[in-house]
Amino acid sequence: MDKDIYYMKLALEEAYKYKGQTHPNPAVGALIVKDDKILSIGAHKKAGTDHAEIVALKNAQEDVKGATMYVTLEPCSFHGKTPPCCPAIISSGIKKVVIGSVDPNPKVSGKGIEWLKSSGIEVEVGILKEECDKLNEDFFVYITRKRPFVTLKCAMSLDGKLAKENKESKWISSEKARKISHIYRKHSSAILVGINTILNDNPELTVRLEGNEYQPYSVVIDPNLDVPYDANIFKKGYEKIIIIVSKKADDKKKEYLKSLGVRLLELESFDIKSILKALYEIDIMHVFVEGGAYTISRFLEENIWDKMLIFRGYKFIGKGISLDFHSDFSKTYKVSLQIIDDTTDLLEIYNGYITV
Repeated sequence: MDKDIYYMKLALEEAYKYKGQTHPNPAVGALIVKDDKILSIGAHKKAGTDHAEIVALKNAQEDVKGATMYVTLEPCSFHGKTPPCCPAIISSGIKKVVIGSVDPNPKVSGKGIEWLKSSGIEVEVGILKEECDKLNEDFFVYITRKRPFVTLKCAMSLDGKLAKENKESKWISSEKARKISHIYRKHSSAILVGINTILNDNPELTVRLEGNEYQPYSVVIDPNLDVPYDANIFKKGYEKIIIIVSKKADDKKKEYLKSLGVRLLELESFDIKSILKALYEIDIMHVFVEGGAYTISRFLEENIWDKMLIFRGYKFIGKGISLDFHSDFSKTYKVSLQIIDDTTDLLEIYNGYITV
């Protein structure tokens, strides 16, 4: 295997460990190598903390002068919540920087590369570009389309049903498929459902993976504010709940939920474009839509989605609930359809390389 590819893969694996919890920042991994020896590795872990390049420089136990840095995304060149990375790389004595993806953010795009080059650092761009782009496909959409990246998820029986006529849906998919679903939850900023899913299934909408501490927001589309006070979604903390509600909903209930720490987004229109605009404005970068059938169908009808995951179960339901849509996929921006069943490799999901 080519050395550049090998080292970039290691940087990618480090970045994926923190995907989701860096939002609205991208997930980035960095590696420093000198004389075929890995001196350090680093990743961006949370918005507002050191970027991957700075973490790698701080982690180095040896002099990095003359070394090569591998980084999955172009180093930043502007001062945001943290200082730009380029000056630290330049002053460290790094002689070469190998970059996977060019940052789509106009504040950075190409500027970081030129800054490094103008300082005498050799720069190579595009090593494992496809994999590095995939790592931050949600960030790319968030920046260029100015809306959250949308992943639709549903569990479907062999005869195409999402639930029985009585709306019972547990459990169409297997335990393995549910574990994969939790990995996708972890990679998201927020898990979104309609109020009917809360009333019928009462889900917790949490990430339940061994060793995981990160929890995405729960977003509920609930115009009339029908959510019960004892709903399971509140178990992970009121401050992690976002409810999209009508301005006409009960004011007393709104004020009470706000006092607990619940965030209410009061809208006049509940079309998907308006909902996503409101979420974008509070830095929600990636929305994982888990249902129910009506809510998922609305995203498909309005043709605003980027990825759809169908968890295929080996059961027949007969009469039941199906998706209802007439979407023109040819007009959808960079859509991806993935069918997941017990043949899907968990390791591929962890590394983000799932393809169909």
